Amino acid sequence: MAIHKPRAEYGSDVIVDLMKAFDIEYVAFNPGASFRGIHDSIVTYGGNSRPEIIECCHEEVSVAIAHGYAKATGKPMVAIAHNIVGLQHAAMAIFNAWCDRVPVIVMGGTGPMDTTRRRPWIDWVHTALVQGNLVRDFVKWDDQPHNIASVPESFLRAYRIAVTEPAGPVYLCYDADLQENRLAEEVPIPDVGRYAPPAPLAPNIEALQQASRILVNAQSPLIVADTVGRNPGAARALVELAEALGAPVLDRGGRYNFPTAHPLNLTGLEQEMARQADVVLALDVTDLFGALGKVDKATRVFESALRPEARVIHISLGDLLARSWSSDFQRLPAVDVPIAADTSVAIPQLLAACRQLGIDGERVHGRFESIKRRHEELRGRWKAQAGRLSNEQPMAAAKVAADLWDAIKDEEWVLVNGTLDGWARRLWDWKEPRQYLGASGGGGLGYGIGASLGAALAYRDSDKLCIDLDTDGSFLCCPSALWTAAHHRIPLLIVMKNNRSYYNSEEHQAEVARVRDRDATRCGIGTRLADPPPNFARLAESFGLYGEGPIERAEDLGPALRRAIQVVKEHRTAALVDVVVE
Repeated sequence: MAIHKPRAEYGSDVIVDLMKAFDIEYVAFNPGASFRGIHDSIVTYGGNSRPEIIECCHEEVSVAIAHGYAKATGKPMVAIAHNIVGLQHAAMAIFNAWCDRVPVIVMGGTGPMDTTRRRPWIDWVHTALVQGNLVRDFVKWDDQPHNIASVPESFLRAYRIAVTEPAGPVYLCYDADLQENRLAEEVPIPDVGRYAPPAPLAPNIEALQQASRILVNAQSPLIVADTVGRNPGAARALVELAEALGAPVLDRGGRYNFPTAHPLNLTGLEQEMARQADVVLALDVTDLFGALGKVDKATRVFESALRPEARVIHISLGDLLARSWSSDFQRLPAVDVPIAADTSVAIPQLLAACRQLGIDGERVHGRFESIKRRHEELRGRWKAQAGRLSNEQPMAAAKVAADLWDAIKDEEWVLVNGTLDGWARRLWDWKEPRQYLGASGGGGLGYGIGASLGAALAYRDSDKLCIDLDTDGSFLCCPSALWTAAHHRIPLLIVMKNNRSYYNSEEHQAEVARVRDRDATRCGIGTRLADPPPNFARLAESFGLYGEGPIERAEDLGPALRRAIQVVKEHRTAALVDVVVE
């Protein structure tokens, strides 16, 4: 390994110095000539250590790895995309990170911008003006610094913008000449501590006091949380607030927000609780309008479950980051007390304000006991339902969740992706922040395996068992991620929910056929993944990983899962179990 030189010689060395100054642990990329200067500097100048290269076979995987890593750690890593073509490959994953409000630093190479230095054809078709235009509508900021002297401030700004809430991806593009030219003079790296992001945004005091008065006087308060758990302190404070108010909590699942076994968790009774609520406290809810009602699948007509007189409080930073190109801002909900604030600051302050006003302990106790009974009934109903489904053929998702829980419940585990149609939430005990990392944000297929590897990479040197509950259709978008898992020895348990179909689309086709009074038996045409069915276990083996399956009999599932878990724990690598489900 090369020794890190004390002084940069090339422009790309300065870029590596900046990554080191911010303690960037990893940089994921599929190699490309447009950033060969940075590549060399990472390896021979930086010693391939902090950052360490994570080699990928597709840019969508590279960015998804950075996405998952940031959700697991709360800090960004770097992904690099090769000029125009790599950036187009990466675009879906960047969009996911944008919608998920996750800090990812995407870099790219371009040019040479000096046209006299371009190779015929290839450098021309792979150079854009300006390259960041391609992703500008779904990154927080992009830049293409003109010279090496501009690079430090550009990087400092990019990092700060990416991690400042609401967080999101940024894109930095570097001319090939800028990377490869020798430095005429030293480029100093500033003290990055002096360019830290601002303190979290506190709530307006008057609005907070108004919210506390409404909550303290509520007869049937309801709390709805979505991405509160991106900050562990906020998730813990939410438990205190819910207990103080005696308010049920609906967890929307953008992150882990609330313990699944807590007596106040009534996730799964959304319609009923919304109808009963006289006050709704929404916390970091991405789609508040959609959270309080239901949609008719055939007509797409939405029906709100909320009473007209119910009052709504929403604490969120959602209004601070919006673009016109994508409608990820969702439908505009009616809110009586909108508060722009970081929930990690606002929830403790709201709790203190409620306590200062005085909370009716007797009323809270009565609510708590009533909610607890409903929680226990709900969990019991789910457990009984899972039991009834345990012998279904093909296997039910509930059976897979139940058997997997039996295998991991004594482990220190993290669910990095997937929920098996919600059964992992219903049957498992989610107890602590970042024990579940949420979904893609943008609904882009291919997210799961890449983001799971990123999260597992963050935990690679720990004893945590990282679990990816992936789906066949999504996984097939980025199967080459298995090579990265094997090459970098990233410990990850992959359980494939294999229904041999793009089943969401199949359901839609069946619904359209039903509404039109047509033959629904043909809804598998153009949606089924059969003839031939992919063999995911053999695919894993072809990349040098442990694969087992396809598992089709219920009695074979538990032993297969335990064997795979043993491989992950003992060999510190990935293992895949392919389970055929209904």
